[in-house]
Amino acid sequence: MSSSASSRTTIAQALKRFEEKALTPASSAEEVLLYGQIPPIEKMDASLGVLTRCKKLSLSTNAIAQISNLQGLRIEILSLGRNMIKSLVPLEAIAGTLTQLWISYNQIERLAGITVCKRLKTLYMSNNKVKEWSEFEKLAELPELSDLLFSGNPLEDRLSKEGRWKMDVINLLPQLRRLDGKMITDIDPLPQPSTETDEKPTAAT
Repeated sequence: MSSSASSRTTIAQALKRFEEKALTPASSAEEVLLYGQIPPIEKMDASLGVLTRCKKLSLSTNAIAQISNLQGLRIEILSLGRNMIKSLVPLEAIAGTLTQLWISYNQIERLAGITVCKRLKTLYMSNNKVKEWSEFEKLAELPELSDLLFSGNPLEDRLSKEGRWKMDVINLLPQLRRLDGKMITDIDPLPQPSTETDEKPTAAT
């Protein structure tokens, strides 16, 4: 075995560890936890194909650079936080079932691929690389999105400094119930311009 191969954990190895700890075959488990492997997982390989009953898959805190090999799975909750992922396009493979995506602390700059996930309700993607409002606007194509965590992206940082972030997001995504960990009802609205004039009515004489 080469030194490079020995410095990473394969999906097959991680599944074996999971089965030894959970005392159940991975192929029959609805929740599969493969997070924080030592050494880390670098590739989502074809061994994921055995997870035909999996509804929640956690691969967070590894060294995964690309989402892959999700075809044929029916995952509802996917946790990929703290990896090195740059693209969401491969999510198209599970767009019909995915309701929650946890993908904070990655390298995502563009949101291509997210718009097909029409059932997505929860998106946690803080501390990524999204800079442009035109990318963020793609979230408007997710009719069921109700819980969004986006703090720590360059776009959020810039608009928050300008005092625009919260209201701009609410205007774009009126169906949101929670933004950056706070209920929408707890977010103070911007002050509305006064319709009153400085003139006081004079008493009739």
